[in-house]
Amino acid sequence: MAEDRLDIDLKTVEDNSDLRQVEFEGEVSDERYQFAVQYDVLEALSTVAPEGDVVALFKRHADEIAGLGVVALARDPDQEIVVISENDLN
Repeated sequence: MAEDRLDIDLKTVEDNSDLRQVEFEGEVSDERYQFAVQYDVLEALSTVAPEGDVVALFKRHADEIAGLGVVALARDPDQEIVVISENDLN
């Protein structure tokens, strides 16, 4: 699955500050999935703590997040929400 591309649906991006993650929908190989990227990943990508407009921070790093989403999906394809964590950064 590593060769597949995650197409993020930017209209579905939402900040879930209670869980400290940004949630979104995306498509890989014509299949639609629910994703979440943890704030820690956004901080690692941007080198700043996610504060304020976290969705804007997400959008600035959408290409990197798309790549990490494919990795997370390959690791855990049967989850209701595929969570992109710091483990996927390597």
